[in-house]
Amino acid sequence: MKKRYNYLIIIFLIVASFAAFGRITGNDFINFDDPIYITDNNHIKSGINPGSIKWAFSAFVSSNWHPLTWLSHMLDWNLFATNASGHHLVNLLLHIGSVLFLFFFLNRATKSLWSSAFAAAFFALHPLRVESVAWAAERKDVLSMFFGMASIYVYALYVENYKLPRYFFCLILFILSLMSKPILVTLPFVLLLLDYWPLGRWQRALSSPAESRFKITGRLVWEKAPFIFLTIGSSIMTFWAQNNGGSVASLEHLPFPARVVNAILSYVSYLGKIFWPVDLAVFYPYEYPFPFWQTLVFCFILIGITIFVIYALKKLPFLFVGWFWYLGTLIPVIGLVQVGRQAMADRYTYLPSIGIVIMLVWGIPLLFPRANIRKNILFPAGLAVLAILAVLTWQQCGYWKNSIDLFNHALRVTKKNYQAYNNLGNAYAKLGQYQRTIADYNEAIRLKPDYAEAYYNRGTAYGKLLGQYQKAIEDFNKAIGLNPNYIKAYNNRGLSYDKLGQYHLAIGNFNEAILLQPDYADAFNNRAAVYLNQGNGVSGCPDAQKACELKNCAALKEARSKGLCR
Repeated sequence: MKKRYNYLIIIFLIVASFAAFGRITGNDFINFDDPIYITDNNHIKSGINPGSIKWAFSAFVSSNWHPLTWLSHMLDWNLFATNASGHHLVNLLLHIGSVLFLFFFLNRATKSLWSSAFAAAFFALHPLRVESVAWAAERKDVLSMFFGMASIYVYALYVENYKLPRYFFCLILFILSLMSKPILVTLPFVLLLLDYWPLGRWQRALSSPAESRFKITGRLVWEKAPFIFLTIGSSIMTFWAQNNGGSVASLEHLPFPARVVNAILSYVSYLGKIFWPVDLAVFYPYEYPFPFWQTLVFCFILIGITIFVIYALKKLPFLFVGWFWYLGTLIPVIGLVQVGRQAMADRYTYLPSIGIVIMLVWGIPLLFPRANIRKNILFPAGLAVLAILAVLTWQQCGYWKNSIDLFNHALRVTKKNYQAYNNLGNAYAKLGQYQRTIADYNEAIRLKPDYAEAYYNRGTAYGKLLGQYQKAIEDFNKAIGLNPNYIKAYNNRGLSYDKLGQYHLAIGNFNEAILLQPDYADAFNNRAAVYLNQGNGVSGCPDAQKACELKNCAALKEARSKGLCR
């Protein structure tokens, strides 16, 4: 009978997930990271081949190193090309895989079928999952989580029977997770928590005879050593990537005390979104300076919950494990080490929210000691909660239909959202609505006068769309002044100088772009075009050949059609 229930729960989790998220298969790509990761990435569009595989393992793009994510995008491009539906479907399937592994682990470790089922369903259907699942560029999130949850499940199998193949399989899955996205660097910490509850290994170790206690506890820690070493290695690689990945956002830093305050506010704000998942947005700007009273109240909330779960450790171990799972797994993305320019992000709750789910699912039934009350009240109430979450998730997925819908929604639910205006400008530029394009860029710059990307985008619009090259150069000057390593700004400023007939300045800007990024295909292509248009095949043809090797053959094709290059 129990096996039958298992199958029914698995079917329910799959069907419910498709019902809540299925509409994303009708969504388009968006203009936020999707171009960098998929639609404008020539390495991805070349598919899986020796050159692209080499690039995947050596590239640091958008301040990240995640070769498996790149390979998955390449495979998707081979299968679906520009059809966004396929890319979204794979994201959803990976999410469902993570949900099932979570259910398998909880059910096996706690022997509590229905609690495990509800926890997995709550995790699966929550609207905070939408950003990770509906955003094609967040493949790294769902892929890393898939391998991470598989690793945790295999760890439970290893604890049942200490067989080395299971241990090494768990370790391999952890490596695959880190190679997808280093978000699971906290997994060794999670495993130590799970050793306390539900696996109960710490209790058995501490209750053993004194002469063997040290040996057993030492084994619990020592078996995590390879995981810890991998975590350290991945953290070093990530830190190096963040400093060498060419991120525009990396220039925008808050003072460390402000980051600490933002971390406190974010911890409690994420809790609020778990319990009241409305007004979710793709981007939340910093609201700096932070209100002192709010910081104080939120600090007391965090301290109060922490004291309570420590006090209830022996009687209610799942509260301790769930709370510290939540606190610990958020550390890499809580903003103490600032990478991006946003205060928080829904996708950051993907792994941490499981801790709160554990607290709720195993804690709330204790408020109803009588079994018949739990059956008659909690079960239908739980189903109602899941239904509400599914409807909210279905609605949230609709906002991801396209860039205009997504960022208009962000403007409705947030304040002073300069990123939303910037991306709306990009979307309207693609539609040829130039007046709206410039207006949105102007608003982004008004809200954030040091926003280099908005100056760059407005300059691009002035140049490519309106032919106002002098205005374009002025905006590129602003962007480069704010970020001297802004590679694309040098390239586009070079294009503007070329249009004005100032070829020497154009070549100089292309040179600067290539100096900053030696594999920048567009800069080689554009420099080749300038040389060739001046009849300089000696300099132009090698540049055109190099650009073509880097997946941009436009200049070379034109030169060959004119008989200028072989």
